[in-house]
Amino acid sequence: MPWRGEIERSFQQREQANRWRARKRVQSPMGRTLTIDGQPLLNFCSNDYLALANHPALKQASAEAIETFGTGSGASHLVCGHQELHHQLEQDLAAMLGAQQAIVFSTGYMANLAVPQTFLARNDLLLEDKLNHASLLDAGSISPVKMKRYPHLDINSVEKSLAGSDANRKMVLTDGTFSMDGDVAPVQQLAGLCRQQEAMLVVDDAHGFGVLGTSGAGLLEQEGVPVGGNVLMVGTLGKAAGSFGAFVAGDAIYIQSLIQFARTYIYTTALPPAVAAASITAVNLIQSEPSRRQRLKSLINRFRKEAAEAGLPLMPSPTAIQPIVLGSEKSALAADALLRENGILGIAIRPPTVPIGSARIRLTFRADHTDEDIDKLLSVLTDDAFRQLIAAEDAS
Repeated sequence: MPWRGEIERSFQQREQANRWRARKRVQSPMGRTLTIDGQPLLNFCSNDYLALANHPALKQASAEAIETFGTGSGASHLVCGHQELHHQLEQDLAAMLGAQQAIVFSTGYMANLAVPQTFLARNDLLLEDKLNHASLLDAGSISPVKMKRYPHLDINSVEKSLAGSDANRKMVLTDGTFSMDGDVAPVQQLAGLCRQQEAMLVVDDAHGFGVLGTSGAGLLEQEGVPVGGNVLMVGTLGKAAGSFGAFVAGDAIYIQSLIQFARTYIYTTALPPAVAAASITAVNLIQSEPSRRQRLKSLINRFRKEAAEAGLPLMPSPTAIQPIVLGSEKSALAADALLRENGILGIAIRPPTVPIGSARIRLTFRADHTDEDIDKLLSVLTDDAFRQLIAAEDAS
């Protein structure tokens, strides 16, 4: 069979390009420290922004749900898998977001695939930010509509494309917070353009839900854009909420359309009830404990201030995602190893996840990081060894 040889060559090519990826075996609960291969490391790479993934209340809610409902939902939502806990979670999310209705999906990838496939046909228009998450780009690629990608955050390009199109239905699909850069979409301007052009705006706020906004409802809340009308919001429960799964929220007519027609919702098993129970508890904690968001914001501000004063090359990110772009894959891997030698887990992100020439260390912050944790991180980043990696890339 020719496949084995071709696969082996693809492995060799990836290794030679310093892009081979290996899974790390974590031997501890998710937290501010992780044990990997027996080594405790300060965790600066997870998406557990509010430190809820190992929260006692979520664990208790999950355990009680297992005792009551068992471990599995047993079926898809439209057969007999849609349990009372799923219904309650959807109601709680809709109330939190100020939306008419919400629908819970098994994963964020499935939620993102569902939206364009459900609402767009072959001759419609789909606009996507060039740096959208892979799930959003895949959604556009496999939907019947032809996807058009616009330059990152380029509102003028969006306006031109919308105004120049005679498509029956138009959709703008964007990340809220961009997962690799940490910057945010201009959702106020996008919402205004979409209203003018009778287009739908879909914002995947996976990294903003729970973290941004007065109540933690995300970027749309922060920017004063209601979830409803021509605006749909996608969010995840596996990041700041510390659980698993995802949701889409908006007007009831659109959510009912997803229930009736979204293949990634209809043809998959519903989330385990214990996961839904943990998510219900997380949604309550996000709203009732704003101190978690406040603490996270203060850590981000402190890091950015001191890192800038030390001359570190920061990106314009106001969020918990703070990348340090090094350029080459080799330098990013060296930085990853240097951090680990000093007891810090900060993962090298390389192409194809990010554009060629922009390999980086993607640092993320948690509400339970201590001031001493930030001290240690900054001491490594400002040490001569790390500065030499930056200097070498600047010189190349």
